[in-house]
Amino acid sequence: MLNRNFALIVLSSIILGAPMPMLILLGALAGQSLAPVAALATVPASVQMLAGIAVAIPISMYMGKAGRRKGFLAGAIFMIAGGLLAALALSMKSFILLCAAHFILGAAFISLNFFRFAAAESVAEQWKAKAISYTLASGLIAAFIGPLIYTQFKDALLPIPFAGAYLALSCLGLLGCIPLSMLSRMLPVTAVDHASVSRDHQVSRFQVFSRPVVLLAILAAAVAHASMVLLMVPTPLAMEAYGYEGHLGADVIRWHVIAMFAPGFFTGSLIQRFGSTSIISVGFLLLIAAGLVAANGVSVMHFYLSLVLLGVGWNFGFIGGTHLLQSSVSKHERPLIQGVNDTIIAIASSVASLSSGALYAGFGWHELAMTTVVALLLAFVILMFGKRSVASS
Repeated sequence: MLNRNFALIVLSSIILGAPMPMLILLGALAGQSLAPVAALATVPASVQMLAGIAVAIPISMYMGKAGRRKGFLAGAIFMIAGGLLAALALSMKSFILLCAAHFILGAAFISLNFFRFAAAESVAEQWKAKAISYTLASGLIAAFIGPLIYTQFKDALLPIPFAGAYLALSCLGLLGCIPLSMLSRMLPVTAVDHASVSRDHQVSRFQVFSRPVVLLAILAAAVAHASMVLLMVPTPLAMEAYGYEGHLGADVIRWHVIAMFAPGFFTGSLIQRFGSTSIISVGFLLLIAAGLVAANGVSVMHFYLSLVLLGVGWNFGFIGGTHLLQSSVSKHERPLIQGVNDTIIAIASSVASLSSGALYAGFGWHELAMTTVVALLLAFVILMFGKRSVASS
């Protein structure tokens, strides 16, 4: 299974994944510090996700033509630029500039999201589920070092809070360029030479998206990610509002990220044994449980348990959906399908992030949690019908 490219992909994922838990905190807290009204505090995080709508398909098609390495290096450069611009925005007290910085950071992270697909493409068929799982599991290290870097550097440039954390984020982007530049010049494995592909293999876009298994895979990943965002983004704000100190909020996010990625060491094996759709179903049930726990109390343990369940549920739903999609399309279809998949995920996540800020500011934490539960129950019913369609097709 192991080879040089796979090892470098995982290393790059570790380095460039560290800013992710930092941005969970920064998106809400830095946004709150500059937002003109409380309801707009999560707008930078939402703009960050909206970037995926604009970037996912173009970056996927670019990788299909130029190769993964160039696409990932572009993502690292976006990360460097976004961190620098965010620090400048805080020094100028410009909310609009902070939103622009998070848009660039969103472009970076949507580019780096394709690590999971590149990992699958770098190994033999029988290892693809584990490759995806292990690559996402590398985020476990990010769960430890990300919040630590945030805590150490957020006040490094006082009297400009949070600016130091953004500059540290840029440094991580620069560091990540090293293993990325060492990737072999992999052939653009997803590129299509239309002259050499027979008509039988040239499937139209509409035919691809009419496949029940493709629709189910995209729905699973999008709902898992959106529901996780809906409950996760306002968590630091809710904990602060209920009187908990900042380090507790950071620790809850740390354990949430651990729960997101630690199961990755065995999720691939579970998928191989029970199948993608069964793991997706378990993931949805865990996400529903997370919402119910959040709705039933605001003690520290309620926050910890809810966010841990949320993380594990996301892992099962997202990895299950990713593997189902990767195994259901040909290499010639992947640039378009992977781009559309991540665009839909970005749209769903952006709506969830914007809604979370408005729901929390307008109604409160309990109502936000119950909204999450209702939305997930509806999605779970749709998932069950989708499984039947896949089984009968």
